[in-house]
Amino acid sequence: MGEEVYGSGLAEIYELIYAGRGKDYPAESAEVAAHVRARRPDASTLLDVACGTGGHMAFLRETFDVVEGLELSEHMIVKAGESMPGLPVHAGDMRGFSLERSYDAVICMFSSIGYMDTPEELEAALSGMARHLTPGGVIVLEPWYFPDAFLPGYIAEDLVRSDGRVTVRISHSTREGDRVPIVVHYLDALKDGGIRHFTDVHRMRLFTREAYERAFEEAGCSVEYVRTDRFGCGLFVGVLK
Repeated sequence: MGEEVYGSGLAEIYELIYAGRGKDYPAESAEVAAHVRARRPDASTLLDVACGTGGHMAFLRETFDVVEGLELSEHMIVKAGESMPGLPVHAGDMRGFSLERSYDAVICMFSSIGYMDTPEELEAALSGMARHLTPGGVIVLEPWYFPDAFLPGYIAEDLVRSDGRVTVRISHSTREGDRVPIVVHYLDALKDGGIRHFTDVHRMRLFTREAYERAFEEAGCSVEYVRTDRFGCGLFVGVLK
């Protein structure tokens, strides 16, 4: 079963898996906010592109006056609304979205940019983010792996235990040129609901550092690549010229 069949449950498991990995949303949000404020001290509005269930937004709203999200999955949007009532999450695809306002900062986390399939889609996504910036606005982007850092055949596993529930996620990655299909299997065992199994395929793309930097430049932004222990793939931080 894929997201179409198990969509609402997938959004819930997404949160369980990241919690089990110890994802530190407060610390990540603080670092992102610091990068924004270092380049735009008066920043007060922020858009989180591909925000998922809103894990970062929940903490960024403590720093910025206005925080909004953009998300493609309707199930993630519903889950974000349940977790953060009052914080708007717009339905849209980062490859081509148009909102009615601009923001002092636009962020894109979780290496979601890796879902772009071609350099043209990468450039379209960055251009869309830049179009939604106020003058001097900041983009903070968490990339996916650069081609020379990717490990073909990589297997990842997670096991999360909670009250009356055990959830297992296991994935296997292959490389086809610069494209990487990641096949994911889930087992979700509920004390009162039995065991459910479903699969998902994430189709990712490896872009070079130069390709990311070129996309920022094409979007009219200066760009800096920041190495950071908290984000394994680093961060790109761009400023609209």
